[in-house]
Amino acid sequence: MSIKKSKKPLHVVALSYEQGKDHAPRIIAKGQGELAEKILSIAKEHRIPVHHDTSLAEILSAFELDAFIPLEAYHAVAQILSYIYRNHPPVSIAL
Repeated sequence: MSIKKSKKPLHVVALSYEQGKDHAPRIIAKGQGELAEKILSIAKEHRIPVHHDTSLAEILSAFELDAFIPLEAYHAVAQILSYIYRNHPPVSIAL
């Protein structure tokens, strides 16, 4: 008899940050499973950079839409934004 391990559903969180307007990045979309796949599809269609960080996406998905990211996530998100801003024009980012 084999036991299948249950696979965690995919979590996706999209962030937006406008320098000079926002005091921190904010959550503009989030979802899991099929909704997560749809968010990723839209990001790809619009050439929005995607960074894969399962742990961070799961943490941020616990927060409400339009909420600013928590202080505990600043460092991780700042590193991601820094990389993306160096390599892409300013856009929203899906995690």
